[in-house]
Amino acid sequence: MIDVTRAADRYRGGEPAAGIETRHAFSFGGHYDPANVRFGLLLACNEERLAPGAGFAAHPHRDTEIVTWVVTGELTHTDSAGHASVVRPGEVQWLGAGAGVRHVERNAGPEPLTFLQMWLHPGEFGGEPRYAVRRADRFTPPGQPLATLHVGRAPGPLPAAPFVYVHVVRGQVRLGEQVLAAGDAARITADAGLRAETNGPAEYLVWEMHGEPSYG
Repeated sequence: MIDVTRAADRYRGGEPAAGIETRHAFSFGGHYDPANVRFGLLLACNEERLAPGAGFAAHPHRDTEIVTWVVTGELTHTDSAGHASVVRPGEVQWLGAGAGVRHVERNAGPEPLTFLQMWLHPGEFGGEPRYAVRRADRFTPPGQPLATLHVGRAPGPLPAAPFVYVHVVRGQVRLGEQVLAAGDAARITADAGLRAETNGPAEYLVWEMHGEPSYG
């Protein structure tokens, strides 16, 4: 089964007057839809657009695996565990919040910044916060071994998994009879053997997930 969400149908948030525009794929903050709180292990997929100088002041997270993909511009990150970095296109940023961490995200560069931030349910609760930046087209968060992020730029098969989430970053991607454009996303279940076909230059993110949240 393929359930497609178009870019225009994502919930709009952020603070445009402060240079922050957000597009939410799931229930988030003041926007609550009990039928759309997660998909597999994925709890959030936010498309963030920050004007030069704009950003999010220090705010807390806990028991969440946060994976960020920069589309354009540069993302400056600092956190209460002492990590500091500038994340650029082609790099995966991972923050395992553990028992609790505060971080700042800002566009300190001269160009507009666009990034995708994705939250996952952790494999275990608590522990020390952890952080890494990797240049890779495949990444499994150390705190959630049942989820793997793939970066696609060419036609190819989607992974066989109970839950597969596809987000198109740029270009067009066809999944079966569905054609997705930039900002569109698809939630896929029970569709082993499905291929992603590209129409010209494209980039798309694929979450391969082999489980659901466990609160036991």
